[in-house]
Amino acid sequence: MSIQKTKAEEAISTQFVAVAGQLPGIDAVARSRKHAIAAFNKDGLPHRRIEAWKYTDLRVAMKSAFEPAVNLGISNHTDWQAIAEVLGPFADLDVARVVLVDGVYVPELSAVEILGGDVQIMPLAAALSDECFADMHVRPPRIEQDHAIAELNTAFMTDGAAVQISQSTSKPLHIINVARGTDERMIATRNVISVGDDVEATIIESFVALGSAATQTNALTHIAVGERSHVHHIKVQEEAMASTHLSTWIVEVSGEANYRGFQFSTGAALSRNQISVSYGGEGGKVDISGAYLLADRQHCDTTLVVEHPVPNCESRELFKAVLDDEARGVFQGKVIVRAEAQKTDGKQMAQALMLSEACEFDSKPELEIYADDVVCGHGATCAEIDPDLVFYCRSRGIPEDQARGLIIQSFIAEAIAKVEDPAIADVLSARANSWLERDRT
Repeated sequence: MSIQKTKAEEAISTQFVAVAGQLPGIDAVARSRKHAIAAFNKDGLPHRRIEAWKYTDLRVAMKSAFEPAVNLGISNHTDWQAIAEVLGPFADLDVARVVLVDGVYVPELSAVEILGGDVQIMPLAAALSDECFADMHVRPPRIEQDHAIAELNTAFMTDGAAVQISQSTSKPLHIINVARGTDERMIATRNVISVGDDVEATIIESFVALGSAATQTNALTHIAVGERSHVHHIKVQEEAMASTHLSTWIVEVSGEANYRGFQFSTGAALSRNQISVSYGGEGGKVDISGAYLLADRQHCDTTLVVEHPVPNCESRELFKAVLDDEARGVFQGKVIVRAEAQKTDGKQMAQALMLSEACEFDSKPELEIYADDVVCGHGATCAEIDPDLVFYCRSRGIPEDQARGLIIQSFIAEAIAKVEDPAIADVLSARANSWLERDRT
């Protein structure tokens, strides 16, 4: 029995044929792209009958497929001042930056020299011309939850950043993804980040829009953390409100490494964040957290899989959602502990604050444990603002709107506190406060 393709699925297949010859990479990359689109054509867009997509039926939600952003002539139409305005306080951070506009690396807007020679950065489009790089990185490691989005990224990726960090960096690297927002476009980017042994580094990814036109973003970041290294990885998604944002993180953590990831989402009508983490050696520690603030009819799905195949590793997950109007938040977290992974320590929590009666929060925590000497647990809560807390604040002269705002801020603050860099944490708090102010108006 064959499944009839949707309008969007047919358009994606047709568009690939039209642009395949314009996409970067050597012949081996082109063959990988054809393999990826063939896999997509076989399975189509993920839908609710796939367990990992039961709360986010992309086949139903994605009514059409936008034209891929290929060869648009970027740099002559965008300036840093316009980007800084939409970035807000993130533009004032003391960082090195890589700027991608509609999926294309723009060297005129980027500034990476301050990181020095121990950090090598090149556009992904250029790296795809290297046979060794293409063999290692074009086909990403398989991820547990679903492959369709990663396959589409492989098929359509135009550019991104290929980063190799061999020594600790004194300043964060900020990868800024900008959609010009003048036309409806599909943007596919990929970042490949390799962190050496005994390195400390901070990486920020931002997704913003200059205009209000909808985009369909497909962003994949593959990061490998070397032994005993300490990596902070922050993602901020503030795209246009009509957009669709599909994101995949593939994280490989070596022995005794410490990886801390944080995701902050307020933009896009529909967003799906897939995170896949695996350990390559004993003593690894992973802390993944996030916050999403949603209103109107926004839908944000965070689905993560943390796999423990080796002993003596630790994982922590904490996600907070603030939902208003008819917004819907989804959290699916699976921790897999293989039989060899004795002494695993894993804890997971998802919490939602409901600001209206029409919003919805779906949480599905999972523990799949095959070892017998482990400490693992999970939990999920959702609730309205406690009226007793509001009354307590009002009894001390705080107006009701301010009281509610303070309670929401304290709820989100626990997640933001996971970001160890105080300057970045302050900016995230400011963005959360801006969302609250907008909500009040």
